Amino acid sequence: MAKEHDIVCIVCPIGCHMTVTETDEGGWLVEGNTCKRGQKYGVKELTAPTRVLPTTVRIVGGSLNRLPVKTNDAIPKNLIFDAMDVINKISINAPVKVGDVIVKNLLDTGIDVVASRSMIKQ
Repeated sequence: MAKEHDIVCIVCPIGCHMTVTETDEGGWLVEGNTCKRGQKYGVKELTAPTRVLPTTVRIVGGSLNRLPVKTNDAIPKNLIFDAMDVINKISINAPVKVGDVIVKNLLDTGIDVVASRSMIKQ
């Protein structure tokens, strides 16, 4: 029996309500998407979901106490809590420029954590 999943696409601002059905033959049927990107997202969300992780790290000597950072690509959703364990242990020193690598190769994913703003030294 085919199993249906109702999801909302987050690829673009439209937010299509889609039904993704796993067929008896092992394939996927995506309905309700407005663009081709929704088709790809629907299948990926059920087989190997990923997310870009935005968060903050401690910064010493900056104009603020926290520096906004994000992964430079999407990481597997099941690694988010492990990634936060690593990121929460980080403390860096100002100054920092937007795009500077804060954590290289996070959890051996090949994905880096980068600064999402610059911060001068105070």
